[in-house]
Amino acid sequence: MNISDEIIARAIKYRDYTAKNLSEIVNIPSLSGQEKNVIEKLAQILTDAGFDDIKIDGLGNLIGRIGDGPKKMAFDAHIDVVDTGDLSQWEFEPFCGTITSDKVLGRGSTDQKGGAASMITAGRILKEIGYDGEFSLYFTFTVMEEDCDGMCWNYLIETGELVPDFAVLTEPTNLSVYRGHRGRMEIEVFFNGVSAHGAMPERGDNAVYKAARATLKIEKLNEQLKFDEFLGKGTVVLSMIRSESPSLCAVPDKCMFHLDRRLTWGETKDSAIAEIRNAVGDDAEIIVPIYDKKSFKGISHPQEKYFPTWKIGENHPLVQSGKKSAKIVLGEEPVIDKWTFSTNGVSICGKHKIPAIGFGPGNEIYAHAPNETVPIEHLVKASAFYALLPYMM
Repeated sequence: MNISDEIIARAIKYRDYTAKNLSEIVNIPSLSGQEKNVIEKLAQILTDAGFDDIKIDGLGNLIGRIGDGPKKMAFDAHIDVVDTGDLSQWEFEPFCGTITSDKVLGRGSTDQKGGAASMITAGRILKEIGYDGEFSLYFTFTVMEEDCDGMCWNYLIETGELVPDFAVLTEPTNLSVYRGHRGRMEIEVFFNGVSAHGAMPERGDNAVYKAARATLKIEKLNEQLKFDEFLGKGTVVLSMIRSESPSLCAVPDKCMFHLDRRLTWGETKDSAIAEIRNAVGDDAEIIVPIYDKKSFKGISHPQEKYFPTWKIGENHPLVQSGKKSAKIVLGEEPVIDKWTFSTNGVSICGKHKIPAIGFGPGNEIYAHAPNETVPIEHLVKASAFYALLPYMM
């Protein structure tokens, strides 16, 4: 039996093991900053699976290692989840972790604890077959991605805790090989006015009217943003507006709105801010907010809410190795594509220029949605892919 056949056979053998591990971690709610219990559970599962080294870093990320090669390859899964939303839209209890004949149910099953469960099985397989290749393989279970994608990896890289040569993101790809996605940034725009009694509005300067005129220009700006053949078009959307006034019988003297800006290839923080400045005029204040929330370990790693665009070429050795691995596991040519949403790749590849690809169980359309589920077949194939990839490299 060759190595790929052996890996696939073991992934199938551990089908129920993978589903059970996923069920157990889905059953533990883990909103951003509240991941302590699931991290501790995962650490125990890694210990039982025989990982060579297991540790929790200062921020709260869990890191398991298999092998001791001179190069470093990281497989990443964030293990925080978004909240449930309207419970009336769910057909089952969101954190049930129920295993059916073909799926695992619950919040985080697709986004993205399914990837984490498959990583664990891949590590167990690699340990059992005696992997001794050129890579030290790191399996990272990272925190706070839903709050601030990439911050966990900025911490790992910028503190020197882990700087890999290559990375695999296990976010849902529907078993396609992904090689990039648009970046994003958050922008806040502030307008000042002068208050006056609502019975005499001509004596004031209405900050909401200033903001309202600017929002119409933002709407037009969205139609004019750049387009990339692979990543698609940049977008900007006004996602929140808030005003202040001394009373409901007064002219508002302050107004602000929040923009969600998606950045395609060639768009940067500076270019995006310049476009907003041109749209809103010189009187408005424009800022990129800072994320500075503490993790469950009481540590923060402040950063601007700017998340760079990234992609790597289809001919890159990592993409080609991913393509070969996926073809073996799937039994057919895989789709090479991109995410619609954002991932920790904004840090790993976007900011720090470490080549990365994505391959994960589940379809991203179920991310952040009610009735989230993941096919168990996807978990099995993802487990085999992660174990096979180091050999293909």
